[in-house]
Formats: sequence, structure tokens, C-alpha cells
Amino acid sequence: MEWRGHLPRSKPQDIAPAIKSLNVLNKKIIECNACARLEKWCKTVASEKRRAYAEEEYWGRPIPSFGPTDAKILIVGLAPGAHGANRTGRIFTGDRSGDWLYGSLYRNGLAKIPTSTARNDGQELYGTRIACAVRCAPPENKPSTEESARCAPYLLREVELLLPTVRSFLVLGNFAWKALLNTFQSLDPVAFKEYLRPLPRFGHGASFRIVFRDGVERYVVGSYHPSQQNTFTGKLTEGALDAVVKIAVKRAR
Repeated sequence: MEWRGHLPRSKPQDIAPAIKSLNVLNKKIIECNACARLEKWCKTVASEKRRAYAEEEYWGRPIPSFGPTDAKILIVGLAPGAHGANRTGRIFTGDRSGDWLYGSLYRNGLAKIPTSTARNDGQELYGTRIACAVRCAPPENKPSTEESARCAPYLLREVELLLPTVRSFLVLGNFAWKALLNTFQSLDPVAFKEYLRPLPRFGHGASFRIVFRDGVERYVVGSYHPSQQNTFTGKLTEGALDAVVKIAVKRAR
């Protein structure tokens, strides 16, 4: 894959607000090259590959959201995995985190099949869409503050375009929790001040409600991220993940 570092840098803060549909937003996300460090890292990983995937062609680009454009539930994660979504081209696909997440969605009636291995595996989501705070796989899974801020307009626009249907948010991890709070502050500063002072603290099962200027009540539910660290140590269990997914489903009705 060719690194596009020679091209003019994308400006999400200028691009995202003018986008009129989620499908176009996904297209612009894929084309984005705003962050030189992340772009180079994604391409390097895609070129060097992990031995187990040596025969596969890596995606190596920003990752679009996945799921219907009229979703009632929006799941927000941190960023793509270097050898997961950065390889397969679909969020939470091709790694153990995805196995956990899609398995839970399937058990709760939100996914067609219990696994997510490739873009062409036949997976579908029902009433649910998955996005992430940062769209490129970052080194050591740690985007910089500047990279996070640069990518934020995409999540903001995604939430704006989903407002007619979205009723609940399932947030995976503290990083995504903070990103969504920042999104809400940009989206509706008045509602943010009224409903989110003091700021809600992240925790597994933590939740809060907010009513934007459209008058619709929406809920946010927190979950530990289904990372290998959390699942291997037992910090997150299948039962605990299923429980918060059920809450998100209930709040979306």
C-alpha cells in the first residue's frame, strides 16, 4: 500500500460539518489523511504484517463505522486494532475484542452471526451501529491528544446524523467515554451544562441521561472495553458485557 504522506492533509473540522449522510461520512473517513503519524503507522503495519496474516492484504486505512444508518444504539470504542480492524477494514473485526463484542451482540439479538472475521463474512447488525473515537490504529493503542482532537469532528457529525433515531449509547472504555462527553458538549452546550454537571464518571454499568434541544431523552451506558487485558484477567466477563448490552437495548426502546 502506498503511503499518502505527500498529499495535502485532510481537515476533518472543515469536512465533517458539511456532510449530509452517514454513507458519505464513512467515505470521507476512509479517505482521511489528517494525522501523519497514524497514517504512517497503519501503512507500516499493513506492509510488515503479522506472521499469521502474511498472506492477507491489510486494509491499512482509517476505519469507517459499521451498522445501519437508522440505528437506535450507537456503540463507541477507542480505536481500531493494528491487526484487527486495520487488517480487515471493519471495526472490531478480526481480533479477540471483536469476538467478545459481536458474541454479546448476537446473544442479545443485535447481530446476525456470533463472530466477525472479515468484511465479507455476512455479518449484519440490527438497530445498532459501531463507531470509534479515533479512526486509525494508533501505536501502542494510544492516540495523542492532538490526534484525538483532530478526529473528533467525525464522531460529532456521526451523532448529529443519527439523532433522528439513536436513543442509547454503549461506550467501551474510559477513553471513548471522555470522547463522547466532549461530543455532547460540542453538540449541545446548554444540555451538557444542565445534565452533565458534575461530569459523570466512567465505570462498568455507569449510566446517565441527557436531553438535547430536540427534546428526546437519551441514555449512555459504560462498559469495560473487551480488550484482551480485561477479558483475560476476568475484569470483564461475558455475563457482565451481556448485562450492559441489555441495558442499552432497554434504553433504546
